Amino acid sequence: MFSQNDKLNILVIRFKRIGDAILTLPLCNSLKLTFPNACIDYVLYEEMAHLFYGHPYIDNVITIKEDERKNLIKYLKKVYSVTRKKYDIIIDVMSTPKSELFCLFSLSSPIRIGRYKKNRGFTYTHKTKEPESLNKIDKFLKQLLSPLSEAGFNLKTSYDFKFYSTEKEKQNYRELMTKSGVDFSKPVVAFSIYSRVQHKIYPIEKMKEVVNYLIKKYDAQVIFFFSPDQKEAIQSIHKEMGNNKNIFSNIETPTIKDLVPFLENCDYYIGNEGGARHLAQGVNLPSLAIFNPYSELKEWLPFPSEKNMGLSP
Repeated sequence: MFSQNDKLNILVIRFKRIGDAILTLPLCNSLKLTFPNACIDYVLYEEMAHLFYGHPYIDNVITIKEDERKNLIKYLKKVYSVTRKKYDIIIDVMSTPKSELFCLFSLSSPIRIGRYKKNRGFTYTHKTKEPESLNKIDKFLKQLLSPLSEAGFNLKTSYDFKFYSTEKEKQNYRELMTKSGVDFSKPVVAFSIYSRVQHKIYPIEKMKEVVNYLIKKYDAQVIFFFSPDQKEAIQSIHKEMGNNKNIFSNIETPTIKDLVPFLENCDYYIGNEGGARHLAQGVNLPSLAIFNPYSELKEWLPFPSEKNMGLSP
């Protein structure tokens, strides 16, 4: 077995939605703190990978491309090529038959940790059961790092999932927002009025009431941010609201990473719960999120406070 200060290779697997990937960052940070000389590799779907390039908790981002996701032969080739690195620790946060293949191709890895699933996980050295009544970050840390503590390592945990942009990136977005007509002398609200996931969308007509209230009471500058495929729907909603000059639907965030400097230039986040809300908390932006009936607020709103709030049915 290796020691805590060895130059280890550690693989963390969490390809799914952006919110899941963000809330796994504390696990990566905890591994970095516990094994300071380790190389942390993080497996993600290609569309969310941009957000994690250069992040201080991660040494290498390994992307699963769309064609590799959809073609089993290509996917197997990708898993095989990744696992030739010979990892000392593999943590399969996903713990699905597809993600477990990384462990199947790495049976020589001393520690292979996954979540307990009935009749699955035969390639793991440790199958861990989920603790109750904890938010997702706590669950990941307590569930997936416990085998390391039990093995005698001095575990150092962190709940941090901060995101950063450079001063130049932040300034570029401020200039872009100013050219688009945003008045920074007034409150600037990043408003998630829409979502890629249909069941996460709070009724649009009720959202319009919230927007109109913010404008009437606070003279707020409300920015409807969106991904490229949502542009038409967002601008249609803006048009329905009379193209109000306090509402902006012309500020684009082409990639998920562009949301970081954009949010850093806002005063508040309001809207549907999702990956953007987690990013808002990650850049220390006050937020109020509306949770859909299928998402447990206690799980998906880590460390609620007066600064990070959520509403749930």
